[in-house]
Amino acid sequence: MSARIFISLGSNIEPEHYIKAALSELSYHFSNLLCSSVFESEAVGFEGCNFLNMVVAADTELSISEVVAVFKKIEQENGRIPGAKKFSARSLDLDLLLYDDLVCQEPVELPRAEILTNAFVLWPLAEIAPQLIHPVTGQSYQSLWDEYDKRRQKLWTIPFTCPQMASS
Repeated sequence: MSARIFISLGSNIEPEHYIKAALSELSYHFSNLLCSSVFESEAVGFEGCNFLNMVVAADTELSISEVVAVFKKIEQENGRIPGAKKFSARSLDLDLLLYDDLVCQEPVELPRAEILTNAFVLWPLAEIAPQLIHPVTGQSYQSLWDEYDKRRQKLWTIPFTCPQMASS
């Protein structure tokens, strides 16, 4: 049975390179990818280079644990250091935001809490799934974005050419 997942991608070390590499890998492991715009934002929680972020929707037959394992493998293959500080520069960060409308704490927290707190997650999510309903708040992602205090974090869309993705 297929699940619709939403993935947050971020990088601030050679970000265009690593975002493109992640998209290529994600298209290999998952089907029906839908990509948001790419957003540039200031680092959150530490001083550092700006990040590029986006959200990707995809379909999968994998379990939540298997999806997270794929993400960790892609991150490590793209220079992510296991156990690095949470608020630090990174080549690639892949986070599972949503797995259908499942609400759980294990094996990961779903929906991911940062959907409601970080503009670099909420804006691209609202862009590609505006009418989808957050399974806890009961609000659409567009409504959540409309209500978000846009002064909390500066971010802007940038021109970005997505690589040709494999069809699976």
